[in-house]
Amino acid sequence: MRLKKKLRKGELSIGSWITLEDCSIAEIMSKSEFDWIVVDMEHSAIGIREAHNLIRVIELEGCVPLVRVGENSPYQIKRVMDAGAHGVVVPMVNTAEDALKAVEAVKYPPVGKRGVGLARAQGYGEKFEEYKKWVQSESIVVVQIEHIDAINNLEDILKVEGVDGSIIGPYDLSASLGYPGDFERKEMKDSVTKYLDVCKKLAKPAGIHSVPSDAKALNEKIQEGFKFIAFSFDAMFIGDKIRQEMKEVNR
Repeated sequence: MRLKKKLRKGELSIGSWITLEDCSIAEIMSKSEFDWIVVDMEHSAIGIREAHNLIRVIELEGCVPLVRVGENSPYQIKRVMDAGAHGVVVPMVNTAEDALKAVEAVKYPPVGKRGVGLARAQGYGEKFEEYKKWVQSESIVVVQIEHIDAINNLEDILKVEGVDGSIIGPYDLSASLGYPGDFERKEMKDSVTKYLDVCKKLAKPAGIHSVPSDAKALNEKIQEGFKFIAFSFDAMFIGDKIRQEMKEVNR
């Protein structure tokens, strides 16, 4: 899988986030040269039925479908993987134990503890043997670093076998420091610097969500050394463009 290879080699990959359950939006975004698209089941109204359809559309367009689950739950992770997600983004991973729990929920025994079902991912039963080999070696586990405890435990988290990458959740990380959304405070900047330093030391790709729908902000994150970058999200792309054009209307 090309994304897996990029993560292993520390190469730049750029994706985005889907929070709206419309498959047309997923199709448009998947045609837009992103390396991957995350279906967000944590901070959206998307349920498993909608996620199943979005995953299918993203994959059929040749993009890598990932799902951010609502919590580090083996039940949730199993369901989105069975629906055909190529991997998961797991929120609030603050310890190595949290990271191991996420990996074990994605992988089958003996590597992990995931239960076996025969759904879309397994070709509805026809391709189970093929999928079994694929999931052990090619599925993707990305842990979210969005609490100061995760920053303090970062080396141990990233050393867990089966963790392919990590991504800072800037809003929750700033909130854990007591200053939600204030990215300019020294404590926040120091945390991000420590994150980048540890990722570099361990040769792991540093990830972040660059929330503005602004290529300049994205390019700044690339220059800072981030390699796994989520570029904004569907609702912000749509809303920003509408507001921008409405300002130009003569009325």
